[in-house]
Amino acid sequence: MILDLARFIESERVYWEELRTTLDRLNENPDTRLTLDQVTRFHYLYQRSGADLARIGSLSTRPEVFGYLESLVARAYTELHDAPQHSRFSFWRFLSQGFPQAFRRNIRAFALCLVITIVSAGLGAGALALDYDTKSVMMPFSHLNRTPAQRVKEEETARQDRMAGRHSTFSAQLMTHNIQVGVLTLALGMTWGLGTIVMLFYNGLTLGAVAFDYIHAGYTPFLLGWLLPHGVVEIPAILVAGQAGFVLAHALIGWGDDTPRAARLTMVRGDVFTLAGGFAVMLVWAGIIEAFFSQYHEPVLPYPLKIAFGLAELTLLTLYLSRAGRK
Repeated sequence: MILDLARFIESERVYWEELRTTLDRLNENPDTRLTLDQVTRFHYLYQRSGADLARIGSLSTRPEVFGYLESLVARAYTELHDAPQHSRFSFWRFLSQGFPQAFRRNIRAFALCLVITIVSAGLGAGALALDYDTKSVMMPFSHLNRTPAQRVKEEETARQDRMAGRHSTFSAQLMTHNIQVGVLTLALGMTWGLGTIVMLFYNGLTLGAVAFDYIHAGYTPFLLGWLLPHGVVEIPAILVAGQAGFVLAHALIGWGDDTPRAARLTMVRGDVFTLAGGFAVMLVWAGIIEAFFSQYHEPVLPYPLKIAFGLAELTLLTLYLSRAGRK
């Protein structure tokens, strides 16, 4: 049992940092050959860090320390046991283990993002219900300022495929824009999380206003068929971006944590970058679906089919984030 966790971390951090430095050097120069003494030292640091991980594994008060040390030991294990010809970075390992594990380690930050979005969506719907004239202020895109009836009629009676020849370009534009929004939401964690809250609040406000507008006008099937196929991935991706922003903000603020700020940032660096890579992959998928699937409405694609597709995506995403990478 660790009686003084802060002192334990302070005394052991020097060994963790030495191990991390060695791993970074090997990662930057894969052809580096270690001497026998260096290999012996590396193995000692790996064993010591593994023992430290076991000692703090049952403690729930410092999950960021546990996550950092777990990642460090995993990297060292991979360095020791992987075959030399294996790539240092495996995209499959990142998707199947790294991203969902980082997501679950920081699940409380994601829950906070979800609460902010739900509350702001309720406020957006309420604002539009009380004063419909606020619609022109709250809608981010010009086509949303039309009445739902006008847009639905235009979409369902179009004689030509307005996306013909533009799928790839439109998809790339969506990916670029959404990833920029995600990166900004993450980066604003540097404002102690205040900027991240603003971004999430604005997105939720807009989402609630759009949903109320179409549901109140009686076009719920159109709304679900339009938003679900890409939205069930795009919206969680923005929440993951906010999650990464709050992880960064927590490391900056360090409530009740006397660990130096630089050390706290080092501990969460891996998870922040992993979450960033994860939401980028999600937004790439959402951009493809929005350009090639979401933009087609009845009679081209029936709404029940599009809704079922979106619900299937949501189910698979939930299972992936909650189950993938479990040992």
